[in-house]
Amino acid sequence: MTDHKSGYAPVNGLHMYYEIHGTGDPLVLIHGSFSAIGTSFGELLPHLAENRQVIAVEFQGHGRTADIDRPLSPQLIAGDVAAVLDHLGIRQADVLGYSLGSTIAFQIALTRPDLVRKLILASFSFTAEGLHPGLSDGFETLRPEHLIGSPFHDEYLRLAPRPEDFPALVDKISELMRTLRNPTADDVRAIQAPTMLVIGDSDIIRPEHAVETFRLRGGGVAGDQAGLPPARLAVLPGTTHVTLVHRAEWLASMIDDFLAAPEVKAED
Repeated sequence: MTDHKSGYAPVNGLHMYYEIHGTGDPLVLIHGSFSAIGTSFGELLPHLAENRQVIAVEFQGHGRTADIDRPLSPQLIAGDVAAVLDHLGIRQADVLGYSLGSTIAFQIALTRPDLVRKLILASFSFTAEGLHPGLSDGFETLRPEHLIGSPFHDEYLRLAPRPEDFPALVDKISELMRTLRNPTADDVRAIQAPTMLVIGDSDIIRPEHAVETFRLRGGGVAGDQAGLPPARLAVLPGTTHVTLVHRAEWLASMIDDFLAAPEVKAED
């Protein structure tokens, strides 16, 4: 990765780990479940940091951020990430979330629109039906031993302040998925920030759902006549959910173009 500075922000009872890479306009990265900065963004982050200040966080119970006696939920984690930005004096940033991180990024844009200039949601579903059938059920039967030997487990053992907490993390993620409060279509429409949606063509997210979300965000128009909408949709070919973030050069070029483009508001 690029040269960086790091630290821990005291927010909401956590000591939440963050890294800052590069200089320029701020871009916040929010990783997926069981992951940390490295497994979610290790390949992509150096490309993004060439042109901007990248702020990558590790949320409750993940990576270097120790767990606390509190459930995991997108709403709580979104509040934690917003508090880190407040702690760092960041008044507004672009926000990129991947997998569970996309749900958290969405919550930040919904509840703290003042913080989010542009929003990038990679592998985002706002309902359980957005996943291929049966996939969401897998979280209910997930056990720690299913992840032993995976890059996520190896990363956790290497970074976590208490590596013995991994079974508790699996339980909390399973509980999060069972009790997830899904946004509504009206919530998706209400987001103020221009939005880019990214999935792999063989992602856990159904392509039909990504198109539905794209339309709710103002996409799906004849741009030559109506002008470009405040939303973009990227479907990466030959790409799965796990390999999406490894398409670093593809992603970086599309993200750079989206973030540099003139801002189009949803109400325009």
